Amino acid sequence: MKNNKTTILVFALLIIACALYRVWDNRPLGFAPQIAMALFAGSVISNKKFAFLVPILSMLFSDALYQVLYYQGLTDIRGFYTGQWVNYLLIALVTVIGFVINKNKFAHILVGSLAGVAFYFLASNFANWMGGGLDINNQPYPKTWDGLMACYMAAIPFLKGSLWATLAFNAVFFGGYHLYRRLALKLKTA
Repeated sequence: MKNNKTTILVFALLIIACALYRVWDNRPLGFAPQIAMALFAGSVISNKKFAFLVPILSMLFSDALYQVLYYQGLTDIRGFYTGQWVNYLLIALVTVIGFVINKNKFAHILVGSLAGVAFYFLASNFANWMGGGLDINNQPYPKTWDGLMACYMAAIPFLKGSLWATLAFNAVFFGGYHLYRRLALKLKTA
């Protein structure tokens, strides 16, 4: 995809829309577009530095919004917190998964979506467990196999939401991309 003004505008609007959606009140657990955005950016954007920048900027913008809402007393969710860098690193690594997705093949998009969600789920919850994440009783998960499994089990609702969100948003992102390319081709040949 060429980095012309229209493309940059489209990605800027995508970043803002996804960031705003992520802070939407009462959305289902884990139902956010950032994993899909990282996969899409990795697959579609030829400039790999820009591919990393798109999902990271979206997360940064939404985290800043969360922080403002937190300071205003409108949410209990902090935008910025200790250990947050892990989420940014994991989203960057999900972008790398996008590098191997063939944007023109449905099977690649589907398998890439599943791989991105599985990777993020496994890695983020492992990091949470290692970093002293708290269970439902506000106690740290024990540093045992059972503690790790309890951490993963507690995150199942987020896994379901992430899976459905990634599939839905990738349908929109990749589908929109294909429609955009067809329209651009028709306009070019006309």
